[in-house]
Amino acid sequence: MAPRAYWKGHIRLALVSFPVRLYAATTSTERISLHRIHKETHERVRIQNVVPDEGPVDRDDIVMGYEYDRDKYVPVTEEELDAIEVESKHTIDLSRFVRLDDIDPIYFDKPYFVAPDGDIAAEAFVTIRDALRASKKVALGQIVLAKRERVVAIQPCGEGMLLETLRFADEVRESNTYFEDIEDVSVSRDQVEMAESLIEARSGAFDPNTFVDHYQQALKALIESKLKGKKVEPPKPAKGKGSNVINLMDALKASLESKEGSAANSNRKSTRKASAKSPSKASSSKSAGAKSSKAASASSAAKASGTTARRTTGKTATTRQKKSA
Repeated sequence: MAPRAYWKGHIRLALVSFPVRLYAATTSTERISLHRIHKETHERVRIQNVVPDEGPVDRDDIVMGYEYDRDKYVPVTEEELDAIEVESKHTIDLSRFVRLDDIDPIYFDKPYFVAPDGDIAAEAFVTIRDALRASKKVALGQIVLAKRERVVAIQPCGEGMLLETLRFADEVRESNTYFEDIEDVSVSRDQVEMAESLIEARSGAFDPNTFVDHYQQALKALIESKLKGKKVEPPKPAKGKGSNVINLMDALKASLESKEGSAANSNRKSTRKASAKSPSKASSSKSAGAKSSKAASASSAAKASGTTARRTTGKTATTRQKKSA
C-alpha cells in the first residue's frame, strides 16, 4: 500500500510550476505509548467535552474560538477557516536561494519528503532538484500546513527532495538571556588540548543506528515482565561510572589514562614530539590532513544523503549576538 500524502500542491519557480506530494519523513509508531487508566479497575480514563453549568456537549456543537479577553471568545467555524485563502495553501513559491549552512540549525523544525505528483511533473522536478544540487543551494518558500503558514527550506535528497519547515524569527528566543551569566573563566592550553584529545578519541562519522533508546528498551522490559505476572522489584541505585575527582585537570588526565583515552593520549604525545622537531612540516601536514579529511567527509555526506551542503552547529549564540548588537 502506497504511503498517504500529507500535502498535495505545486512548487513554482518563476514561470515553472509542477505538482508535488509531501510525505512525513519521521514516525513515532514504534514508540511505546502509555494511557491514563483508572487505578482500581484499569479502565481507560476518557476526557469528556463539558461546559460548566451545562454538562456534556456533542462534537457537532463544538467550534474553535479566539480569547480576546479573559473568558470571552469570538467563534471561528471550520468553514471560515477553510475560506481563508493564501497562495501558500496550494503553492510553494521558491522565492530565495541560500547556502544550507547560512541557516542557523535552531530554525529547523520538521522534515518532509517531496516527490513529483505524477509522471508529467517528473521532468521539472528533476531539473530543479539537480540545479539545487549543482549550485549547492537550498530553496526557501512558504507553505500552509495544519492551518499555519511556515517558511520552508527545500534541498535534494537522493532521488527526491527534502522539505524542512523553519521557525519564524519571533519563535526563536535570544540566547543572550541564557548565556549572559556564564563566567568568563581562563583555562590553560593543556586543559583544552586534553579535552581535544578526548574528543578525537570519540570522533567518527555520524551513524544514527549506533544510538539506542535505552529508556524505551527498559520500559518494554518492564511491561513484558508485568504481562507475564512477574513481580517487579524497584531497581537498585546505579553505581556511578565517574570518579570523585573534583579538579578538572586531574579528571582530564584520568580520562586520558583510561582504556578509551589511552589511544588519544598516545597520539597527542607523538603529535607534540613531531611538532617540536619540525614545526613547519607538522603545520603543513596538519593543514593538508584537515583539507583531505574535510573533502572526504563532504563527499561521504553527499553520497549518503544527497544534501547540498553541510549544516553547521553552534552558530546560534554568535548569530543572535550579532543581531542584538
